[in-house]
Amino acid sequence: MTRKYFGTDGIRGTANQYPMTADIALKVGVAAGKMFAGRGNFRHRVIIGKDTRLSGYMVEPALTAGFTSVGMDVILVGPLPTPAIAMLTRSLRADLGVMISASHNPYEDNGIKLFGPDGYKLSDEVEVAIEADIENSSNIELAKPELLGRATRLDDAKGRYIEFAKNSFPRHQLLKGLKIVVDCANGAAYKVAPTVLWELEADVISMGVTPDGFNINKGCGSTDTAAMCRRVVEEGADLGIALDGDADRLIICDEKGELVDGDQLMALIAGSWADRGLLKGGGLVATVMSNMGLEKYMQARDLKLVRTAVGDRYVVQHMRKHGFNLGGEQSGHMVLSDFSTTGDGLIAALQVLSVIVDQERPVSEVCRSFDPYPQVLKNVRYKNGNPLSATEVQASIKEGEKKLGDHGRLLIRKSGTEPLIRVMGEGENIDLVNKVVDDIVGEVGKISGY
Repeated sequence: MTRKYFGTDGIRGTANQYPMTADIALKVGVAAGKMFAGRGNFRHRVIIGKDTRLSGYMVEPALTAGFTSVGMDVILVGPLPTPAIAMLTRSLRADLGVMISASHNPYEDNGIKLFGPDGYKLSDEVEVAIEADIENSSNIELAKPELLGRATRLDDAKGRYIEFAKNSFPRHQLLKGLKIVVDCANGAAYKVAPTVLWELEADVISMGVTPDGFNINKGCGSTDTAAMCRRVVEEGADLGIALDGDADRLIICDEKGELVDGDQLMALIAGSWADRGLLKGGGLVATVMSNMGLEKYMQARDLKLVRTAVGDRYVVQHMRKHGFNLGGEQSGHMVLSDFSTTGDGLIAALQVLSVIVDQERPVSEVCRSFDPYPQVLKNVRYKNGNPLSATEVQASIKEGEKKLGDHGRLLIRKSGTEPLIRVMGEGENIDLVNKVVDDIVGEVGKISGY
C-alpha cells in the first residue's frame, strides 16, 4: 500500500516546504473534512491542537480554512499534548481530531496527525483514501455560504486534560515527599505536566517550560536528557521525567542521574499490573526494537512479549485486536489503553510513580527490572532511493548476522519520518556488536554519499 503524504505517524516534513505547506494543510482539511462530514445529517466538528513550533501559526489556520470550507465546525485548543487531542475528540463527540506536531523533531519540522471519532489514529486504508482526495481536492464540492463551518476556542481544554490525567492515578495515593524534575521539552505539555504533578503534591522542579517557537526539543526533552540528569543530581531529586515535544513519549532518570528507557518502564508497569490482576492479554506488546532483556524478563514472569513493526500505530492495532492493555516502544512511547487511545508520556509517568510510591524504595532499584543486552543504534542519512537494496550493503548485513549467530540480532530499517537508515545491533558481546554495526553503517554511508 503506497502512500504519498502519510508516513508511520501522520504527515511530516520541513515547515513551509512540500509537503508541510499551508497549501497541503488546506487540502488535508478539505479532504479529511469532507470524508468525516459525510457521516450523518448533523453539524460536524473537528478538534485542532498543536505544540509550540512557530510553524503551527501557519498550519493551524490553513487546516481551519479547509475544514470550515466543507462545513465542519472547528474547535481550537492551542498547545496541548497529542494524547489530550485524542481524549478531547472522544469527550466532545467530535468527528475528527488533529494534532499539529512533529513530535521529537526540531522546530524546523512540523506534522499533522489525525484521530478518528474513537480517539484512535486513522488506519492506513483511511489515510490512503484521504490522500486520493487531497490529489483531487479541486473536485470536492464545498459548502454553500450558509453552511460554512465556524471556528471557536475551547478555553478550558487544559483543565480537562489535567483532570483526565490525574484520574489515572490511584485515588488513595499522593506524590507527597517526592522531589521530581520534569522536563517538558519546551513543548506541548509545558503547562499541564508540572500542574498535574504539583496538584498531586509532588515537589516539582520544572525545565523546558519557556517555549519561544524555536526551542522545542532543543537541548531538552526525552531526546536530549543530559541537562535533566544533571539537574536531578544537583537538586537531590528522587527522579527526573522527560517528555518530548508533543508529550506522547517518556524517559526518566533515577536519583543518580542514570536513564531508564521505555523497555524498563514497560517491564515495571507490566509486573505491577500482573501482580494486581490488571494486566490484560497475558503480557505486553512491544516492537522489534525492544531489548532481548525485556523478553527474558517477561518469560521469567510467565508473561508474553509480542513484537510488532516499529510505530505506535502498529502496537495499538495489535493491542486492540488481541485484547492487550499495555504496549509501547523502547523510545518511551507507551500506550495504556485502560486510560488512553494513544501514547501518553504523562499518564505513563503517573503509573510508574504509583509503583515508586507503593514500594518506598529508590528509583534506581524500583525501575530496573532486568539487565539489558548491549544494544547499539546508529543512523545514516541518505538522499535518494533505497541504500538497503545495494549488493554491498546486503552482503555486509548477512556477514553481520553470521558473526552474531544465536547470541544477538540485527535490525536494519528505513525511518518512517526522516531520510535515515537505522542500524540496530544487539548481543552479549558489545565489542562484536559495535564492529558489526559499524561495518554495515560504513557500507550504507558509501552508497548514500555521506
